[in-house]
Amino acid sequence: MNGADVLVMIEGEFVGSQRDVTFEETTESIDFSSKDSRARRVEPGRYASTVSLDALYVPSDTAYQSLKDAMRNGTKVELIRVQEGATLESCNAVVTSLSEAAPDQDAMTVSAAFDVDGEWVSGS
Repeated sequence: MNGADVLVMIEGEFVGSQRDVTFEETTESIDFSSKDSRARRVEPGRYASTVSLDALYVPSDTAYQSLKDAMRNGTKVELIRVQEGATLESCNAVVTSLSEAAPDQDAMTVSAAFDVDGEWVSGS
């Protein structure tokens, strides 16, 4: 599958000129090992999910402005994962990082990172 077919929407707007997006899901393990056995014993613990994305800087992009507002106001945003035009899943998330890079002789870009609040919900 072409990565260009996977996009992120924020508050119902596509983040303009996306270049990269990473979805990560993790589960902490709880260690129930004891001195009775050499083998480690674990059970699944807390689930977490994060999203990070990079995009070209587009000053008029409304989704980017929503990100800036959410970051500065401490409000959650709705992330929607879209693949080949179809909504796969959505979640509420906190913007944990937002940065702009303006390198010499290259395109200006923005990067954002999110911590998912709860779990992803399938479909629209």
